[in-house]
Amino acid sequence: MKTILTPIDFSGITDAVVAAAATLARTQEGRVVLLHVSQPPIITSEYAPYLENISEIAAVSEKASAKQLNRLAERLQQAGVAVETVQLNGVPVTEILAQAEQVKADYLVLGSHGHTAFYDLLVGSTTHGILLKAPCPVVVVPAKTAGAPASRRS
Repeated sequence: MKTILTPIDFSGITDAVVAAAATLARTQEGRVVLLHVSQPPIITSEYAPYLENISEIAAVSEKASAKQLNRLAERLQQAGVAVETVQLNGVPVTEILAQAEQVKADYLVLGSHGHTAFYDLLVGSTTHGILLKAPCPVVVVPAKTAGAPASRRS
């Protein structure tokens, strides 16, 4: 059985990424591993007085993420796709690559948000980081751009 690791961030492209992973799982008689990585906030000394609140916010975020992961997993199960969920904390690229090794992923399916090259230069891109070091083939689901045609015809 092929393993399709599918990192998701609950953005607008999540449904398209999950659908692509499900399609690949069906064609490869595989299972989907839905992965969400929460990046912990960067805490500097000026935020020290708010540390307790930050911990509470992180806990609420993790709980909400777990609910969303379970909702997506139920949808896949109802569609007849084998699925499991994993929720981690850390740097997304590092955690995704480590999880790909751990589950022996045959494919990675992830979304691209369609940022500009300048944005990616300043902020970085999870998709770019994965493409550079992925231990398996990567399927990138592109973000829909405003004004893009719904389909292409020859």
